[in-house]
Amino acid sequence: MSTTTNALTVTAPDGVQYVDFEREFDAPVEAVFRAHSDPELIKQWLGPRGYEMRVEHYDFVTGGGYRYIHIGPDGQEYAFNGVFHVVRPNDFAIQTFEYEGYPDTVSIEALRFEDLGNGRSRLSGHSVYPNLEARDGMVASDMEMGMREGYERLDDLLPTL
Repeated sequence: MSTTTNALTVTAPDGVQYVDFEREFDAPVEAVFRAHSDPELIKQWLGPRGYEMRVEHYDFVTGGGYRYIHIGPDGQEYAFNGVFHVVRPNDFAIQTFEYEGYPDTVSIEALRFEDLGNGRSRLSGHSVYPNLEARDGMVASDMEMGMREGYERLDDLLPTL
């Protein structure tokens, strides 16, 4: 289990259809980007602790797409899919994100990978939802806990990259 001191900050202001997040890593931006781009690495960290992940496809390039399934400790499956609209290595990505349990509710997310120097980096994201109800539903789903645990798992993986 990670002993990071890097906190995840999630901001979901009242009355708007977006969520912002920011997280620093004690690893170079190239390693953080690689961990987001390689499906074999994604399986090792994305999502909450105790969940397995099956990747059906994951092509982290401009015009690529993905579909993966998280399998909870109880065997329950949660499928997600989307399209990568823009991917600039070690810099920026725009993707759609859909939890298939709520079909037709697609968010668009921008991810910025920033080199902080001295082997450190920052990941920031901006997710826009089709309406306030969808945004509030995502926030209420323990999204922040899943992100926090996933990034802690990423902290554990990054020294091996």
